[in-house]
Amino acid sequence: MNYARFVPQHFLWRLENEVGVVTLNRPERKNPLTFESYAELCDLFRGLGATREVKALVITGAGGNFCSGGDVHEIIGPLTRMGSDELLKFTRMTGDLVLQMRLCPQPIIAAVDGVCAGAGACIAMAADMRLATATARTAFLFTRVGLAGCDMGACAILPRIIGQGRASELLYTGRAMSAEEGAAWGFFNRIIAAEELEGQALALAAEIARGPTLAHAMTKQMLHREWSLGVEAAIEAEAQAQAACMQTEDFQRAYRAFAAKQKPIFKGD
Repeated sequence: MNYARFVPQHFLWRLENEVGVVTLNRPERKNPLTFESYAELCDLFRGLGATREVKALVITGAGGNFCSGGDVHEIIGPLTRMGSDELLKFTRMTGDLVLQMRLCPQPIIAAVDGVCAGAGACIAMAADMRLATATARTAFLFTRVGLAGCDMGACAILPRIIGQGRASELLYTGRAMSAEEGAAWGFFNRIIAAEELEGQALALAAEIARGPTLAHAMTKQMLHREWSLGVEAAIEAEAQAQAACMQTEDFQRAYRAFAAKQKPIFKGD
C-alpha cells in the first residue's frame, strides 16, 4: 500500500515526514468507534508491518476529545440483538485491534485530550507512549454498562502499566482516571498544554522516526514478547535480538559516525 496516498473511509490519515497520523474524526459525538472503523483500523495496523514508508505513528482525536468508545447507537444497540456467535466475532475483532497495534513494528504515540473512554481507553493503553492534556479523563467504563473489565486485553496490559491495585480499581469501578493521576501512575508520559499536544506528539514521533527503524521494531517486539518470559528466557531472547541488530547497516553507520565525531543518519537497514 502507498501510505502517502492512503485515504481511509472511517478516520483521517496523513503521512508527515515518515510519521503516520491517525485522527478519529467524529467530533460531534466525541469520536466514537463503529463496526467499520474498528475493522479499518485493524487493517491499517496489520498492514504497517510490510512498509518502510511509516516509521512511527501518532493516534489522536478531533475536536478536543480522544475517543468515547463504541458508538451507543451503531454498536451497543445492535450488540443487544446479536447471538453468541456474532458477539464473539465482534469481541475478537475489538481485541484484534489492540493486538495489531502491539504487533505492528512502528512505535505508537497516543495524544489524548478530553474524553478517553471504553474502547478509546484501550486504544490509548495499547499505544507505546501516551501524552495527555490536563483535561484528559480516561475511563475503562465497561462495568458501568454491565460488562466485565476484561476487554481488549485490559486485564493483561493495564496492570503492567499502572500496577495491579490501581488497574483493579479502575476496572472494577469504571471511574475516570484524571490526567494528574495518569501521569503519577505512569499511564501518561507527560501532561501537555492542549494547544501543544499534537505538535509535541509529532515531534516525539519524528525523533523516533529518525532513529534506527529495525532496532526500534526489535525493541517493541521484545517489550511485547517478554511479558510472558521468565528472567532467564528474557535475557537469552534479548541476547539473540541484540546480536541480530548488530548485523544491521545502521549499527555500522553509528560506529562510523561515532569514530568521526558525527551524528549518525539512520536508514532503517
